Amino acid sequence: MNQWIADYVRAQKEALDSIPPDAVAQLVQELRVAHQEDRQIFVCGNGGSAANASHFATDLGKGASDKVGQCFRVLSLNDNVSWMTALANDYAYDEVFVRQLRTYAQPGDLVLTLSVSGNSPNLVKALEWAKQNGLHSVALVGAKRGRMAEIAEQVIVINDTHYGRVEDAQMGICHMACYAFMEHPEWVQ
Repeated sequence: MNQWIADYVRAQKEALDSIPPDAVAQLVQELRVAHQEDRQIFVCGNGGSAANASHFATDLGKGASDKVGQCFRVLSLNDNVSWMTALANDYAYDEVFVRQLRTYAQPGDLVLTLSVSGNSPNLVKALEWAKQNGLHSVALVGAKRGRMAEIAEQVIVINDTHYGRVEDAQMGICHMACYAFMEHPEWVQ
């Protein structure tokens, strides 16, 4: 077991090492512009990526906002369970994010999507809608990249296909994006 744990930690370090600093800096810049222009920031994912999306919305909406003095307008599209289940039941599960965007989003807003495979139909559909309607889009994906990488304006790829390792690295990116403002609130100026 010890060898398996050591191998897992080594592979996790390699996944973290694959995070491109320039791409994370670009994400921070996108968030900065959204904040300055009072734009809405939407974030979404499935499974563990849904949990990461909710965690990110909390950290940006509370933690980073507390430090910079003006709130980031951030919403996790995963967090209204009754709405998601109504949309999935009455339409289809691939509609759960795009139908929320159709309700809330305006041109110039930002949508951040998280997926290991890059092929989640509901995220692909949300990104396609965002592209057609003038939203800025970012996709955090694993090494397979998937369809999301073809649609999003910005793509951050974690060079691994293991769900746990990619989701851990994506949460690291989300934490960096939030802590950039928590530790440097002057960067929103």
